[in-house]
Amino acid sequence: MSRLAGRVAIVTGASPNIGGALARGLAAEGARLVVTDVSDASAEAAARTIEEAGGEAIAVVGDVTDPDHAADAVRQAEQRWGGVDILVNNAVWFNQKGLLDMPLAEYRRQLDIILGGAFIFTRVVAESMIRHGRAGSIINILSTAAWQGQPGNIGYSTGKSGLINFTRSAAMELAQHRIRVNGLTPTATMPEDPEILQRMTAATSAPGPWPMDFTSQFPWHRLPTPSDYVPAAVFLAGDESALITGSNITVDGGATAKYWPWRPQAD
Repeated sequence: MSRLAGRVAIVTGASPNIGGALARGLAAEGARLVVTDVSDASAEAAARTIEEAGGEAIAVVGDVTDPDHAADAVRQAEQRWGGVDILVNNAVWFNQKGLLDMPLAEYRRQLDIILGGAFIFTRVVAESMIRHGRAGSIINILSTAAWQGQPGNIGYSTGKSGLINFTRSAAMELAQHRIRVNGLTPTATMPEDPEILQRMTAATSAPGPWPMDFTSQFPWHRLPTPSDYVPAAVFLAGDESALITGSNITVDGGATAKYWPWRPQAD
């Protein structure tokens, strides 16, 4: 398929989980990709997978909180393909700690990655879009934790909720330039990568003060995988959503719609 043929996308945080799946999904629809990650292995693997499938991709390694990294990613996109049409702000640091045990430095760092990284990349990409006269689409990856109060995950929940109004505010500023800004809300996700699945299983099964039972509380018959978010991202990136900006698409199997006392999987 080619709904995004000829377009250039940057995806930050292109790990084998959600970011990598979104990058592959955009590439499968014809987009050319710049994939970034703080891990050189993750960035290179994401680009290699796209190229092995017949797409075009560049890996750019760096920290999303570094303005020079964002400028480098955009510069490489411009030099190779002439500009940028799509940005997916996905980079995140999973550091599950609560109000009473999160060190201040870690809290600030987590917010800087989630909010600061989105601010830096959105500004640099928007400047490029305006400079080249390209209407574009910016997609901020939110979380159901942005819309609900999750204990023991204060930095992540705060950062993701901050992205909700960052999305709205940026959308209003950039509308005059025909640049759309929207959110995409995933939820607890079943990784397709076996290594990530093993790490997630170990983390969620460990005893702690805030036990989470994602599966039995989920209204749908299964948790989503990263690939389940691809259609929404492609829609927001392309012409079919031409008049959607400052909004959000939630792909959570009904998790945020569920009335709190109902136990969907109860016998």
